[in-house]
Amino acid sequence: MNPTLKRLLGVTAAVVTGASALLGTGVGTADAYGRAHCDRAEQDMWSSAGPSRNLTGHHCSIPNNKRRWYTIEIDTLVRTHYKRDTLDGGVDRTETLHHRTISCMGYTSGNGKVNWFGCPPA
Repeated sequence: MNPTLKRLLGVTAAVVTGASALLGTGVGTADAYGRAHCDRAEQDMWSSAGPSRNLTGHHCSIPNNKRRWYTIEIDTLVRTHYKRDTLDGGVDRTETLHHRTISCMGYTSGNGKVNWFGCPPA
Protein backbone atom coordinates (compact mmCIF):
# COMPACT_ATOMS: atom_id res chain seq x y z
CA MET A 1 0.00 0.00 0.00
CA ASN A 2 1.17 3.51 -0.75
CA PRO A 3 2.71 5.19 2.39
CA THR A 4 0.79 8.41 1.74
CA LEU A 5 -2.48 6.50 1.52
CA LYS A 6 -1.64 4.69 4.80
CA ARG A 7 -1.03 8.01 6.57
CA LEU A 8 -4.23 9.48 5.15
CA LEU A 9 -6.27 6.48 6.36
CA GLY A 10 -4.59 6.69 9.79
CA VAL A 11 -5.37 10.41 10.11
CA THR A 12 -8.97 9.85 8.99
CA ALA A 13 -9.44 7.08 11.57
CA ALA A 14 -7.98 9.30 14.32
CA VAL A 15 -10.27 12.18 13.39
CA VAL A 16 -13.36 9.96 13.32
CA THR A 17 -12.47 8.36 16.68
CA GLY A 18 -11.77 11.75 18.28
CA ALA A 19 -14.99 13.25 16.93
CA SER A 20 -17.12 10.38 18.20
CA ALA A 21 -15.46 10.60 21.63
CA LEU A 22 -16.18 14.33 21.77
CA LEU A 23 -19.77 13.82 20.67
CA GLY A 24 -20.26 11.16 23.33
CA THR A 25 -18.93 13.51 26.00
CA GLY A 26 -21.17 16.31 24.78
CA VAL A 27 -24.26 14.14 24.91
CA GLY A 28 -23.55 13.09 28.51
CA THR A 29 -22.93 16.67 29.58
CA ALA A 30 -26.06 17.94 27.84
CA ASP A 31 -28.16 15.32 29.61
CA ALA A 32 -26.89 16.39 33.04
CA TYR A 33 -27.13 20.09 32.19
CA GLY A 34 -29.92 21.74 34.20
CA ARG A 35 -30.62 18.72 36.39
CA ALA A 36 -30.87 18.84 40.17
CA HIS A 37 -31.50 16.30 42.89
CA CYS A 38 -33.32 16.67 46.23
CA ASP A 39 -33.44 14.05 48.96
CA ARG A 40 -36.80 15.37 50.17
CA ALA A 41 -39.35 17.97 49.06
CA GLU A 42 -42.78 19.22 50.15
CA GLN A 43 -45.64 20.51 48.00
CA ASP A 44 -49.01 21.93 49.09
CA MET A 45 -52.18 20.63 47.42
CA TRP A 46 -55.40 22.64 47.58
CA SER A 47 -58.95 21.27 47.35
CA SER A 48 -60.20 23.20 44.32
CA ALA A 49 -57.15 25.13 43.14
CA GLY A 50 -55.02 22.03 42.62
CA PRO A 51 -51.32 21.75 43.40
CA SER A 52 -49.10 24.64 44.37
CA ARG A 53 -46.64 25.71 41.69
CA ASN A 54 -43.89 25.72 44.36
CA LEU A 55 -41.79 23.04 46.04
CA THR A 56 -39.59 23.29 49.10
CA GLY A 57 -36.56 21.02 48.73
CA HIS A 58 -34.11 19.78 51.35
CA HIS A 59 -30.59 18.49 50.75
CA CYS A 60 -30.63 19.55 47.11
CA SER A 61 -27.88 19.73 44.56
CA ILE A 62 -28.24 22.88 42.48
CA PRO A 63 -27.05 23.18 38.88
CA ASN A 64 -24.27 25.73 38.45
CA ASN A 65 -25.78 27.18 35.29
CA LYS A 66 -28.65 29.55 34.60
CA ARG A 67 -31.43 27.96 32.59
CA ARG A 68 -35.05 28.56 31.77
CA TRP A 69 -36.18 25.15 33.11
CA TYR A 70 -34.67 22.80 35.67
CA THR A 71 -35.38 19.09 36.05
CA ILE A 72 -35.47 18.04 39.69
CA GLU A 73 -35.22 14.40 40.69
CA ILE A 74 -36.77 13.94 44.14
CA ASP A 75 -36.27 10.87 46.31
CA THR A 76 -39.22 11.56 48.66
CA LEU A 77 -42.00 14.04 47.82
CA VAL A 78 -44.53 14.79 50.56
CA ARG A 79 -47.75 16.41 49.38
CA THR A 80 -50.00 18.00 51.99
CA HIS A 81 -53.66 18.08 50.91
CA TYR A 82 -55.69 20.88 52.53
CA LYS A 83 -59.46 20.81 53.03
CA ARG A 84 -59.97 24.23 51.45
CA ASP A 85 -58.01 26.85 49.54
CA THR A 86 -56.51 28.36 52.71
CA LEU A 87 -54.21 27.06 55.42
CA ASP A 88 -56.81 27.66 58.14
CA GLY A 89 -59.06 25.02 56.54
CA GLY A 90 -56.87 22.31 58.02
CA VAL A 91 -55.04 19.34 56.59
CA ASP A 92 -57.13 16.69 54.90
CA ARG A 93 -54.29 14.17 54.37
CA THR A 94 -50.68 13.81 53.38
CA GLU A 95 -49.33 11.72 50.54
CA THR A 96 -45.76 10.46 50.23
CA LEU A 97 -44.40 9.74 46.76
CA HIS A 98 -41.01 8.27 45.92
CA HIS A 99 -38.64 8.82 43.00
CA ARG A 100 -40.44 11.68 41.23
CA THR A 101 -39.11 13.97 38.51
CA ILE A 102 -40.52 17.49 38.29
CA SER A 103 -39.64 20.48 36.09
CA CYS A 104 -39.50 24.00 37.52
CA MET A 105 -38.70 27.43 36.09
CA GLY A 106 -36.34 28.62 38.81
CA TYR A 107 -35.30 28.58 42.43
CA THR A 108 -34.17 30.60 45.41
CA SER A 109 -32.12 29.12 48.20
CA GLY A 110 -31.24 29.88 51.79
CA ASN A 111 -31.23 28.41 55.30
CA GLY A 112 -30.52 24.92 53.95
CA LYS A 113 -33.66 24.89 51.76
CA VAL A 114 -34.27 25.38 48.06
CA ASN A 115 -37.57 26.95 47.06
CA TRP A 116 -38.39 25.80 43.53
CA PHE A 117 -41.04 27.87 41.73
CA GLY A 118 -43.00 27.69 38.50
CA CYS A 119 -43.47 23.93 38.69
CA PRO A 120 -46.42 22.77 36.54
CA PRO A 121 -48.55 19.97 38.03
CA ALA A 122 -47.03 16.55 37.50
